[in-house]
Amino acid sequence: MSENLFELLAARFPADRSAPCFILSDNSEISYAGLESAAAHVAARLIAEGVRSGDRVALQAEKSPEVIMVYLGVLMAGAVFVPLNAAYTKSEIAYFLEDASPKVFITDPPTFVREAAGFEPLAHPVPREAGDLASLIYTSGTTGRSKGAMLSHGNLAENALALQAAWGFSKDDVLLHALPVFHVHGLFVALHCALLSGAPMIWLPKFTDADVLVGLQRATVMMGVPTFYTRLLANPAFTKESAPNVRLFISGSAPLLPSTFADFEQRSGQRILERYGMSEAVIITTNPLQGDRIAGSVGFPLPGVELRIGGGDGAGVIQIRGPSVFSAYWRMPEKTAEEFTADGFFITGDVGRVDADGRVWISGRAKDLIISGGYNVYPKEVELILDELPGVTESAVIGLPHPDFGEGVAAICTGQGDETAIIAAARQELAAYKAPKRVIFVPDLPRNAMGKVQKNLLRQTYATLFQS
Repeated sequence: MSENLFELLAARFPADRSAPCFILSDNSEISYAGLESAAAHVAARLIAEGVRSGDRVALQAEKSPEVIMVYLGVLMAGAVFVPLNAAYTKSEIAYFLEDASPKVFITDPPTFVREAAGFEPLAHPVPREAGDLASLIYTSGTTGRSKGAMLSHGNLAENALALQAAWGFSKDDVLLHALPVFHVHGLFVALHCALLSGAPMIWLPKFTDADVLVGLQRATVMMGVPTFYTRLLANPAFTKESAPNVRLFISGSAPLLPSTFADFEQRSGQRILERYGMSEAVIITTNPLQGDRIAGSVGFPLPGVELRIGGGDGAGVIQIRGPSVFSAYWRMPEKTAEEFTADGFFITGDVGRVDADGRVWISGRAKDLIISGGYNVYPKEVELILDELPGVTESAVIGLPHPDFGEGVAAICTGQGDETAIIAAARQELAAYKAPKRVIFVPDLPRNAMGKVQKNLLRQTYATLFQS
């Protein structure tokens, strides 16, 4: 039996294929029948253009239903989907095209899908095995060049089924989808939960307060990045009554501030469910659907996921092994070997700990660890203190070259406050070596498309802060 991911998804589509799949912002709808038919036509066109099993098909375009039609068509054709951020420049795209060597590169999905309608639809998906490659997802590449995480049909299927069960998705759900679809969060996590349930999606090109508030009137589940929730909280129109049917708010892709968690619960009456994932393994841990969701924790490993802390007890680098963990980095055997232990655990690069209850807590990225005067400083610990101080809205703690300490602790903050007073207050709560030696206020922190603060850019910008 073929283990093509498309077959699993399509088997869970509604029996009545006329049911809506996409609900667009103009209130028009695209049915499951329309999605399935378009995917079959796309698959036929790709095969006619010479695409064969294992060939890569790259796509760079703004979000649209046609992107998903192409994605499913690529799976049907037995090929490998390579989604690329629409914001990438021509020179950046040149690297990805050289590295992935796609057979086809699509930049206008609506036109591609429309032209594909002239081809006889593919009757049956091309058979694939669980270990066959389904998608190449390029990491953000904040250090060195981007790496292509090789995700198989089995990786994606196992994770999708686990999430559908963990989050209680059913045909009665309506998912508000305002995420980009070049990344695992929007393309795999959100999309697959809906498709496996035969549920409709309120399909928004991007997050806007107005469109999301309209969508929340009908939605039962919303997935977002922390920025979505802070923007909702900043809008007085967002109240408990504005989301009357929502049973679950999920956050990921970047850390959720405990203050945002608390403020959201006070405003909406709901506790955001935070989870932890990455391109190389999709979702790894989640807070429970039923049971306590604790601010700052990313919950428990999904069924089948083994998680351990490298280096033994206490905080250390998180290592994982399980059915959704990728097999290798594309055309990077040496890098792959570096990132896996001898017994097959992937070294995530995230620093964290597991408490006595089995909950996972993330401290930050290993590359963000600060060594000041020979002492380890975990930025997250300092940020949690700073974020509670008057005047600080959000902080990003980084290590910068320091003539005496090797690295000095610096805090780049949004909000408004007095540097001397904030440093003094931090020293009341932290050992002296952990407290920031400088506090800089800025209008906004630089973020990537998924809302993660780009500390590498902050380190570049303020590299000489302690040199003068």
